Amino acid sequence: MSKPQPVAVTTPTENEKSYEEEHVHNVYQTIASHFSDTRYKPWPVVEDFLNGLELGSIGADIGCGNGKYIGVNPNVCILGSDRSSNLIQIVRDRGFEGMVCDGLNTPYRTDAFDFAISIAVIHHFSTPERRRSAIEEILRVVKPGSPILIFVWALEQSKFSKRNFDKTQQDVFVPWMLSTAKTNNDEAAVEESPKKVYQRYYHLFAQGELDELIVETGMADISRSGYDRDNHYVIAIKK
Repeated sequence: MSKPQPVAVTTPTENEKSYEEEHVHNVYQTIASHFSDTRYKPWPVVEDFLNGLELGSIGADIGCGNGKYIGVNPNVCILGSDRSSNLIQIVRDRGFEGMVCDGLNTPYRTDAFDFAISIAVIHHFSTPERRRSAIEEILRVVKPGSPILIFVWALEQSKFSKRNFDKTQQDVFVPWMLSTAKTNNDEAAVEESPKKVYQRYYHLFAQGELDELIVETGMADISRSGYDRDNHYVIAIKK
């Protein structure tokens, strides 16, 4: 069976929330355990950011997934949140703080945190307005003068990337192949059941696009931006 490839899609002009429910939230609910098994090694830029924070800092990981970044620096406190209750259960099972909430409407107080991160999340929102609103929500919950770090998938992929994207298409379905092992009476004999393919919506960010969205909010100044592991990232400071 050949590996499914990303497929270009047309994003909705209405009912965006329902679109994301079907093509993002429901998918991650289904694949949560398998997805978590593949997400265990921190990316260096995120690790350096977290390890460079002041002792005792309190922050938010918005869209925390399985919580792999929450315990990177034991000298800071990170509260995780994610739209997927199944991923949050994994966070809690690992002994971390996590809650289920919408990235566009978190329950945190304004100016509450010393920092915030959002790693590989914003690209799941299906319109420019919703992506900007998600950034505004991240900035809302941190104190003035505090840093945020955002990562998104890049349209521009390195030659070593496993992602096969059409450079002319920024809105795509990216397949996730899920299979379960089944055994017969002989424990040594294991075969895989047929893989089921789930399609996840992504907006692939062009170089400079994330920077522009942050500038458009009028809420932050960009401290640093870059490209790492086929992602664009920005560190910004709330005004």
